[in-house]
Amino acid sequence: MRLKYKIWLEADGKQVFGDGVYRLLVLIERHGSINQAAQAEKMSYRQAWGKIKQIEDRLNIKLLERRKGGESGGGANLTPQGRILVEAYGKLLKDMDMLLEPVSKKLEKFLHTGD
Repeated sequence: MRLKYKIWLEADGKQVFGDGVYRLLVLIERHGSINQAAQAEKMSYRQAWGKIKQIEDRLNIKLLERRKGGESGGGANLTPQGRILVEAYGKLLKDMDMLLEPVSKKLEKFLHTGD
């Protein structure tokens, strides 16, 4: 048994960033493509682009630099601000995992021994 959690960022009571968009942006950076990232997350390109656009509007920053298709093909990569946000959120998740690991182990031990 593992202790689980969810973290998201809010502004004015609206979610502006969370795990779903984080995963999507990580995949876009890895693949260089919104379409490939969307497929990996089992969503349509339109749905993925809509989520990103919504977050960009709420944060009032550009997260992606897009290149139109053509002979060399299109693509997308994180902007410097997008990269900073993704790196900071990823570090937050790692820090939370490290913080909660001892608690999770104590709970697991307790549930197995009944102490």
